[in-house]
Amino acid sequence: MRCRFAPSPTGPLHLGHAYSAIIAYDLAKELSGTFLLRIEDIDRSRARPEWEQQIYDDLHWLGLEWPLPVLRQSDRLATYDKALDDLWDRGLLYPCTCSRRDIQDAISAPQEGILSIGPDGPVYPGTCRPVHAPTGPRPKAANLRLNMRLALQALSHPTTFEFEETGATHCETIQFAGAELVTEVGDIVVARRDMLTSYHLAVTVDDSAQDITHVTRGLDLFEATKIHVLLQHLMGLPTPVYHHHSLIRDENGKRLAKRDDARALSKYRSEGVTPAGIREMIGL
Repeated sequence: MRCRFAPSPTGPLHLGHAYSAIIAYDLAKELSGTFLLRIEDIDRSRARPEWEQQIYDDLHWLGLEWPLPVLRQSDRLATYDKALDDLWDRGLLYPCTCSRRDIQDAISAPQEGILSIGPDGPVYPGTCRPVHAPTGPRPKAANLRLNMRLALQALSHPTTFEFEETGATHCETIQFAGAELVTEVGDIVVARRDMLTSYHLAVTVDDSAQDITHVTRGLDLFEATKIHVLLQHLMGLPTPVYHHHSLIRDENGKRLAKRDDARALSKYRSEGVTPAGIREMIGL
């Protein structure tokens, strides 16, 4: 079995990151598997070398080890480019020029009805969706969306999907229908012009490239897993086993974010807290 922890170097790791990393590491060790580290740095406007180095420092301090070299997404743009070309050539993508404000205005129009929020944000109203699939070369510096309806039609099997979800005391098969993806997810962004890819596409391609068998991540990404399972089917990639763990929250019940510097691992380390102390704080 192969697990991974895949942080973005856009700020300090906090207790929530420690929780996620340790769960993945402990699971790999328990099953005599491999724990991998991946640096998800496709957001070049926010990624910083010093934050990446601190990721290594914090995880080593926690006692975690991983094989080298570490996969960095910024080194894999050509791989994502190839995946996008394949989806484009199959007529499944289209350019989108809508801003967030354009989408919000379109959704807020009286005739649009109730606002629907999916795992990729507001469900796209289809403003730029073409009647016919675009032809010609794929635009390289553009926002590209997946035509969800055409994507489902392109699959050779019935549009019912499933993935295995594990937990501390249970293991179950999660099933969902393709119709849910149309109404509750919509035409997701698979490439952003400033990143040349997207989280959804990159994480799906990379999990397969690293032969990840068990994906451990926060419960906040549970619904996004449906997107990744669909992309796996479209690109002929295997579907891992998923373990969506609970989130570490503050005293007000709000999940921790990178702006919560007061709970940064580096701060605890400077104050003399031990790795064992961190485990105790997060209930591990």
